[in-house]
Amino acid sequence: MPAVYTASATATGDGRSGHTRSSDGVLDLDLAVPKEMGGPGGHLTNPEQLFAAGWAACFHSALKIVASKQKIQLTDTAITVDVGIGPDGSGAFGLTATIEAELPSVDEATARQLLDAAHQVCPYSKATRGNVDVTLTLA
Repeated sequence: MPAVYTASATATGDGRSGHTRSSDGVLDLDLAVPKEMGGPGGHLTNPEQLFAAGWAACFHSALKIVASKQKIQLTDTAITVDVGIGPDGSGAFGLTATIEAELPSVDEATARQLLDAAHQVCPYSKATRGNVDVTLTLA
């Protein structure tokens, strides 16, 4: 697959309590391990928040594209992605995700169908399929 766009970011410092910066400088953030994982937490972000934000934006775009192709008008939509991290039982860590869709302008059956269809085409969903336990929900 030829890439149309490639994002590049570099992490420095102490990894999860370090710094990350995109090659164009638009993203330029200090990172902190969350308190729940034994870190200082505070007002700094972490890799799971960044992943959740990217997945939510990508999934929302996939949802809009799927609806548009089906000639379904969506209004006041929102996608929330919760990314969890924890021990996977093998001595390493794994991720879980919940994708929650707010689709107030369509009935529940249509919302569910759109949610499932978006999950099939979203590049983040495709990349994590089989590797991350994902739960799809409607708000």
